[in-house]
Amino acid sequence: MQQPPKNQSQSKNSEVTRDLASRIASAKREQDLKDGRASRDASGDMNSMARGMRIATEFIAAILVGTVIGYLIDLGLGTSPWGLLTLFMVGFAAGIRNVIRVVTELNAAALLPSKTDAEADKRTDS
Repeated sequence: MQQPPKNQSQSKNSEVTRDLASRIASAKREQDLKDGRASRDASGDMNSMARGMRIATEFIAAILVGTVIGYLIDLGLGTSPWGLLTLFMVGFAAGIRNVIRVVTELNAAALLPSKTDAEADKRTDS
């Protein structure tokens, strides 16, 4: 059996290697674009855990502030437990109002397309 000359086999191997390297680089670029877009879509300015913590903090803080003010009013005026109960309910209502406000802000911010998203879409369309 006859072997091909060394120059011919080396040039063929280098072409295969270059082709494989270019396909690997292309696949890596596509994966990086997908990963970048997915992380931007998932996070926006805040990730999901941060959003949940902010909402919970807004709700609990309003209730605690109302309760503490109600307790202090009861101590000062001697109207126990009516000041506490009344301002607890006011704090609860304020907490719900804060949660609605925060969720509305976060949803509005998530719906606005950023320039980087538009540029990434243009690059993938080309």
